[in-house]
Amino acid sequence: MTLDDDLARELHETARHSSRSFKEVVNLTLRRGLSVGEAPTQNLPRFVVRPKACGFRPGIDIHKLNQLADELAIEDFTEKLGKGLDPP
Repeated sequence: MTLDDDLARELHETARHSSRSFKEVVNLTLRRGLSVGEAPTQNLPRFVVRPKACGFRPGIDIHKLNQLADELAIEDFTEKLGKGLDPP
């Protein structure tokens, strides 16, 4: 878990002032926050996803998509070499 700097600083200060460990303060704060959250509304209608077949546009050869990906990777690689950047 990564904390924003301002939150980490505040939690460290709380731990220091309360003589508790950082872990205790984080766990206590999370428990308090989770216990006061609003309960989800039960009256909402069920959300239904209706799938739609989209397919590819006419003229797109789906058997050559890997070739396209390779060509784009080579283009990116040569561009990075031209700028003096380290390739991936």
